[in-house]
Amino acid sequence: HGTPYVEAASPLHFTYVAAVISLLTSSSLHLPDMMSFSTSSKVCRASRGVQVRANSVDIREEARRRAPPSKSELFNAKFLPFEHVASGQDMALCQESYSLDEVIYRSASGGLLDVQHDMDALKIYGPEYWKALFDERVGKTSWPYGSGVWSKKEWILPGIDDEDIVSMFEGNTNLFWAERYGRECLGMTDLWVKQCGNTHTGSFKDLGMTVLVSQVNRIRKKGLKSLSAVGCASTGDTSAALSAYCASAGIPSIVFLPADKISLAQLVQPIANGSLVLSIDTDFDGCMKLIREVTAEFPIYLANSLNSLRIEGQKTAAIEILQQFDWQVPDWVIIPGGNLGNVYAFYKGFKQAKDLGLTDKLPRMVCAQAANANPLYKAYVNGYENFEPVKAQSTFASAIQIGDPVSIDRAILALQDCDGVVEEATEEELLDAAARADRTGMFNCPHTGVALAALTKLREKGVISPSDRTVVVSTAHGLKFSQTKVDYHASEIEGITSQYANPPTKVKDDFGAIADVLRKHIN
Repeated sequence: HGTPYVEAASPLHFTYVAAVISLLTSSSLHLPDMMSFSTSSKVCRASRGVQVRANSVDIREEARRRAPPSKSELFNAKFLPFEHVASGQDMALCQESYSLDEVIYRSASGGLLDVQHDMDALKIYGPEYWKALFDERVGKTSWPYGSGVWSKKEWILPGIDDEDIVSMFEGNTNLFWAERYGRECLGMTDLWVKQCGNTHTGSFKDLGMTVLVSQVNRIRKKGLKSLSAVGCASTGDTSAALSAYCASAGIPSIVFLPADKISLAQLVQPIANGSLVLSIDTDFDGCMKLIREVTAEFPIYLANSLNSLRIEGQKTAAIEILQQFDWQVPDWVIIPGGNLGNVYAFYKGFKQAKDLGLTDKLPRMVCAQAANANPLYKAYVNGYENFEPVKAQSTFASAIQIGDPVSIDRAILALQDCDGVVEEATEEELLDAAARADRTGMFNCPHTGVALAALTKLREKGVISPSDRTVVVSTAHGLKFSQTKVDYHASEIEGITSQYANPPTKVKDDFGAIADVLRKHIN
């Protein structure tokens, strides 16, 4: 008994992967997470030994009894081709649109889709109403509004029933005032770090996954489409979020991971949550190609950022930043970029707030890429005239080790509209930046190190001023990458000098020896 973990052979073949999935999802073999969930949930409740009074009401029942906001039935959203959105034309003029209940990932022309809201309906209420509503919901236990995502439900998935939402009260992550780091290392007075990793599975991916899995839950419960599972290709964090939310909802999940390219902490999360984990001898781009083929042949819902539902959840981090600054817009927001969906998501959140009158401008955004996986940076340097995918090289910022990003067109649109910048960081720069910031009280993942290194370069170039209010987006928790930190401080990473290494000091079992070390350290 245990969670299935399958290592795929090389060379890779779609038929091999498909055969594995077909075998493990067949009616004759039952994974633990594909059994009858009504039975499983009864067992779980019985095992807790909790006595529930007949007249008690849980927070979901309270949500069912609660009257919806006035005129909320007018709010709606649908899929439109991204190319139409990028053209700037009115949503009503688009001849191609799809219900969010449809299982579709591409437009008729093969391009990306985008979730677009009826902005005229949302404008029925003025900006002060939305500010007050969102502020009132923050941090409460009222279902589902206690979530940082679902507190903005009307701007996310307005048509979903509260009881179909799958949430772990994600979001509401803190803004860390990096006072000492800003002052001592960068000469800045208004530097902040948005700690998106301080959430259920340890990364910002929770924000998008609660939306996607909730919509899948709605589709399955209403019998709108036969979906057996949800699947994704991942560099680690996406699979952790998908497996957790699917486990919470009782929906089977399947994960394609590149073998030996993610941390053990990232690998164990989907295993622990009961996902079918396929460890495949390829990189992320290879996994992405395979999952797209598999989801085209099997009743498996695609959960990668090719699916624009996730963008709707991730954009709430931008709205949260505005809330945390009392609806004032920061000057700069720096975001690590790999598949580039998050760059577009932050832009979309800031733009929706501006379009609905809550703010009067957009922040300038910076996309920070690892130099070993930098296709957007290369395109930026060339004025975006020619984008060419690259073969991503190994980087400690493994979640952004992507050479052919799905959301490249989205990211370029976002950066051009906000007068944005793209910067890169070498392996040594990103590790040193993370370690240097850790010495001021943070505990950064390598991806945050990329963003901090980019900030350092932009300060040195004079692009970002000392007094500019700047937010660095920390996308994951440093605990997911503890081995990298151990190796850095032990100076065991080949080619890296570990400028800020702080290894433990070996001392004899002797007071005098300890005293000598302490005197030297204190002096």
